[in-house]
Amino acid sequence: MRSKTDDLTAGGTRPPSRFKASGQRGRHLAAHGLVVAWAALALLAATERQTLPVARWLAIHLFLLGAATTAIVVWSEHFAVAMLHARLPDRRWSNTRLAGVNAGVVGVVAGVWADLPALTGAGCALLIAAITAHLVVLVRMGRGALGGRLAPIADYYRAAAAALLVGAVLGWLLATGRCGPRYYTGLKLAHVHITLLGWIGLPVLGTLFMLWPTVLGVRMAERTTRLARRVLLLTGGGLLTAVAGLAAGRRPAAVLGMTLYAAGVVVTGYLFARTPRRSPAVSAAAAWMLAAAMGWLVIGVTADLGLLTARPPAAVQEDLGTLVPVLLVGLVAQVLVGALTYLLPVVLSSGPKERAALRAVLERYWPARLAVLNLGVALMALPLPGPAGTAGGLLAGAAAAAFLALMVAVLVRGGRGPSRAADGAGPARRPVLWGTAAGAVVTVLAVLVANSGGDTGGSDAAAGTTGGGSGATRTVAVTLAHMRIRPARIEVAAGTTLRLKVTNSDAMRHDLKVEDGPATPMLAEGHTRTLDVGRITGNREAWCTLPGHRAAGMSMSIVVTENTGDTGGGTDAAGAHDHGSMAAASDGGPDLSADFSAGWRPRDAALAPVPGGTLHKVELRAAHTEAEVAPGVKQQMWTFGGSAPGPTLHGKVGDVFEITLVNDDTAMGHGVDFHAGSLAPDKPMRTIQPGERLVYRFRAERAGAWLYHCSTSPMLQHMGNGMYGAVIIDPPGLKKVDHEYVLVSSELYLGTPGSTAQVKKMRDGTPDAWVFNGIANQYAQRPLKAKAGERVRFWVVAAGPGDGVAFHVVGTVFDTVYKEGAYLLRPRQAGGSQVLDLATAQGGFVETVFPAAGHYAFVDHDMRHAEAGAHGMVEVSD
Repeated sequence: MRSKTDDLTAGGTRPPSRFKASGQRGRHLAAHGLVVAWAALALLAATERQTLPVARWLAIHLFLLGAATTAIVVWSEHFAVAMLHARLPDRRWSNTRLAGVNAGVVGVVAGVWADLPALTGAGCALLIAAITAHLVVLVRMGRGALGGRLAPIADYYRAAAAALLVGAVLGWLLATGRCGPRYYTGLKLAHVHITLLGWIGLPVLGTLFMLWPTVLGVRMAERTTRLARRVLLLTGGGLLTAVAGLAAGRRPAAVLGMTLYAAGVVVTGYLFARTPRRSPAVSAAAAWMLAAAMGWLVIGVTADLGLLTARPPAAVQEDLGTLVPVLLVGLVAQVLVGALTYLLPVVLSSGPKERAALRAVLERYWPARLAVLNLGVALMALPLPGPAGTAGGLLAGAAAAAFLALMVAVLVRGGRGPSRAADGAGPARRPVLWGTAAGAVVTVLAVLVANSGGDTGGSDAAAGTTGGGSGATRTVAVTLAHMRIRPARIEVAAGTTLRLKVTNSDAMRHDLKVEDGPATPMLAEGHTRTLDVGRITGNREAWCTLPGHRAAGMSMSIVVTENTGDTGGGTDAAGAHDHGSMAAASDGGPDLSADFSAGWRPRDAALAPVPGGTLHKVELRAAHTEAEVAPGVKQQMWTFGGSAPGPTLHGKVGDVFEITLVNDDTAMGHGVDFHAGSLAPDKPMRTIQPGERLVYRFRAERAGAWLYHCSTSPMLQHMGNGMYGAVIIDPPGLKKVDHEYVLVSSELYLGTPGSTAQVKKMRDGTPDAWVFNGIANQYAQRPLKAKAGERVRFWVVAAGPGDGVAFHVVGTVFDTVYKEGAYLLRPRQAGGSQVLDLATAQGGFVETVFPAAGHYAFVDHDMRHAEAGAHGMVEVSD
């Protein structure tokens, strides 16, 4: 005897006789629908304006992670049984898996809502365990099953389950901040793609291979199975490539992967378009809705591919907010409505006449509902003013509500017949009714919440204020960018009235919420709002409310001090004591909060081991080289060996260095002076003209950290443009440590080398930045590494050309200090040191042991230098 599932998978339209386990499935759907509806209603009741980003996140995840996940888990198991001709899994085991999925979803959304990373992690772990069990069941079904020509479609459900496992891990990293700000954008893009296009997209594609001809009332084409396999290779392989590329920050790989995925979607659409049609179709309404959903999938994937090709990652992440409604409503919700339009009459009816009557109710006014829904999606997707997007959300919600009303009528009508109890379906009527209705309510609410808010802003007063008070008024400029709030710490005197002038300089939207105080709206790039925090009487925190952003590092401390000296009011650009995130340089200096260019790599600060032997032959080529000297700032530099500073030379006392200087410069002469050697300068330090070469040979008679630089006049310009480096000669008996780093401090002068403006800055001693190893802020964005308990040695050379350095590591005490060839402090002594102070051209090293895991900033403790680029970070792990 044929079952209803057999009819669904064969493309037939014969009246089915029974549908096994419908009561069990109804209970599953009912339980899930009630839980999700309660969570969504509670969320909306508790939501205020300043928590809207979290509300939007939760609404989307309640729909996709909650409702859609439960539907996929239930129906993929049902369809896999039918297509593989396998046995039904044990009901209790299925119930346990489904309960685990829903408990995991509740843990995730509650953890994010309450800002409890431990609960979020527990929810993710439970969800991963339940989906892993679901995947195991799907794999086991294929073993020993009879199979059939539709058996390959079950592979879509297995691939989707694997995609959700990856998405859950990425979601945990993002929600708990474990990924850190450096990898946040790439992992966020990977998470969105693997969940939307993998967990949601793959089951939809696979099911449509079976459902599309069934709705049309025709037999499935013989080539469908063969094409289904090829499409899975294209979409699954392409998605894997794209996600790996996004996570690793490799745009070409991401573009290639999405191209393959798009090709798979296009092939599927072509197959559906060529499927013969019966006139009339079994359900014209279902057919048109499924076709529209497929069209939005093509549009969404094509737009995503275009964004990945043309836009930087941060901008793509922001623009994906436009594509989410397309896939959420245009694809997922519309597939759900279309499928239920066809499936509900099949499940609820006992014969052809009743099935036709129920279908007629569900198809009532379907052309108008189809037009309204898709018009709403178009308004949300197009780059139109904010009211258009809100109108689109309302239209989509109205269409969903209209279907809900018709569905309730069908469920009530379908439950009246006496045959319901005879086939075992009767007890499931009420759970099916409540569960399906609750799921539809969640869909409408998710649409409305997901498309509300944004940067509508209003006036500053609308952002909220707290009570002011007498005393000084202080305004601090705050910048939101790159998963950081700068300054990260503001110190104010008790009683000060504080205002924050908040600017988002990121391509991604951000906001700022002050603890027990006001909040900005969501700010687009370049937008500014002023927050009146009010009179400060105690310490406060402020953070970006977007889920995962605070955990990833977007937070700021407002700290009360007895007296900061700020009695005159006014505005300050930094207003902070923040070792980890220094402010930018003075007006006209580089923006240290910006990103470095794609493909940029920091200079490796690790000191390479001493080469073998006692004779070290090195070739140094003098040339003009373009280098990125600050985030996003490229400058023509005069270099030794293609970098500024030049390569670090390393040897022992008594070693001989044979340096061959080659002048590849086409415009000027250059020379070289090694402070580590002792010899008459007349010949080895002479200037050689373009194309010439000389051999500079010296013996390292003394230990120390030495400077070398260009010896050609004017040396101020040659050194100021990058022609300097370090020579490290180990003291005899130097003990091995866990890490050795070399940091050459210097000044950075932007502008055309040798120009009047640049030379004036050099002579006035007003550089654009101070740097370690030639690049401002590089080790703040790419920290040095160590582990707790490890001993680290920092070699420091002050190259100038005009300023020295006061090297300090925040949170540590130096127990070893070696300066200009002599130990000033050793570990066995009782004293400690806080700074290695070096005049221009001096060098030495300090050692410390990091006591615990954390982030230890290192700075030039001349704070003018530190805040203008001479700072970095040591990331210490357990």
